[in-house]
Amino acid sequence: MCNMTFEELSGEHSAERMDSVAKALEEVLSSALPQGCITVGVYEAAKSLNVDPDNVVLCLLATDEEDVKDVALQIHFTLIQAFCCENDINILRVNNMRRLAEILGGVKQGGEPMDLHCILVTNPQSSTWKDPALSKVNGFCRDCRCLDQWVPVINLPER
Repeated sequence: MCNMTFEELSGEHSAERMDSVAKALEEVLSSALPQGCITVGVYEAAKSLNVDPDNVVLCLLATDEEDVKDVALQIHFTLIQAFCCENDINILRVNNMRRLAEILGGVKQGGEPMDLHCILVTNPQSSTWKDPALSKVNGFCRDCRCLDQWVPVINLPER
């Protein structure tokens, strides 16, 4: 069931809601990271989706301006989006990879940078995750789908 009209999503209320959802997304990532519920990287995400798609609660596809022209990356995104839609996994496009790197640490243990183009948030193995911030993000995704916006875009603000 849709909770928002097009006017609500595209008007002044929209900017406030987008900010609210962006903050909720930051909370989700910050709380999922120490629980080991984050999968980072296009190939790692594809492997995880193949093994256990029911455990994935959110998929983030992140780009910066220079990535828009990367045809191979856009093909990966298209395939991941199709898989997520088919498996009822909420998807968000996220701008501001620098902010994502700040939230997630940005480097692997060996010191090389992480591939932040695709990030999966999964349920902890011990229990089903009930996070109010995750509920807010998932509600936003659901409302956008009702308005035929299957992959909404969130701009993470600088800190």
